[in-house]
Amino acid sequence: MSIPLIAANVLTLIAFILHTFIGDKEIRSIAPAYQDDDNTPTERWTMSRCGWHWISFDLLFATIGLALINFSEILPAEDILLQLGCIYFMGYAFVWFLIISISASFPKNYLRLGQWILLALISGCIYWGTY
Repeated sequence: MSIPLIAANVLTLIAFILHTFIGDKEIRSIAPAYQDDDNTPTERWTMSRCGWHWISFDLLFATIGLALINFSEILPAEDILLQLGCIYFMGYAFVWFLIISISASFPKNYLRLGQWILLALISGCIYWGTY
């Protein structure tokens, strides 16, 4: 157990809670009106919401995994799992940053959509806590 790993664990827990509950409220606010003749917008929105909560599930399992590593000895090869977690979160940060850079620009888009910063921070905490 180390301070950086506990910090990563707390950050993933907070991200999970905010993503799951506040994020779902935001997703519901952009739900299309139901149309009898064309379900395409509703299907696309539902698929987006499913994708949204796919990330919620990832954050939940990262939180559980880090908690098991921080507070128990039941997982084998913890260093390998932490290295994978570090790469995983940095990969998420990279993809998020990349998508912002290839999408339409708006004022302060890198800061307003700054989840990549959180993901890089979690990755850094895991890296720091591993070594």
